[in-house]
Amino acid sequence: MKKFLLFVSAIMMAIGLSACSSNDEAKTDKKETTEETASKVDVKKELVRFYMDLGNKINAKDADLNAYVAKATKEDATPEELPNAEDRAKASESAASVAAELNTYQIPASLKDKKADLDAAIKDFAASYQAKADELKKKTPNFDAATATFTQGEEKLGKVFESEKLLPPGLDKQVN
Repeated sequence: MKKFLLFVSAIMMAIGLSACSSNDEAKTDKKETTEETASKVDVKKELVRFYMDLGNKINAKDADLNAYVAKATKEDATPEELPNAEDRAKASESAASVAAELNTYQIPASLKDKKADLDAAIKDFAASYQAKADELKKKTPNFDAATATFTQGEEKLGKVFESEKLLPPGLDKQVN
């Protein structure tokens, strides 16, 4: 009888241990899946933070440029309402300061895997603002080339966002 009870106890213990070990495996699998999801969510959050910060940096320096564009594109503007040489000079300085800010902009370390693509987009944005600054030194500036370069930068930025299954942002809408 003692042998039988010892045998039943051993079987019960084996069943209990096997149940506990499979439960630990399920927890480990769940923990790994959660960590993978969290890392993807973090990249998405970091991309959004990056985009917002980039827009804020540009908006902090481009007020005079935006004022110039608003005056220059106003429909039915009288000659007095059109931008003058002083407005053009302020806008040129504003665009140049944005270009300088973008040339020194650092990609966050949390986006190191996307750094090359984000750097390429920022270089296009900086080149666009520098082209605007150069054009504003002329009596009749033409922003077509600068706009094309800005659009290239937006496309590059959009591809980075799409790679993370996010909608591509419209930086032009945020900064103008």
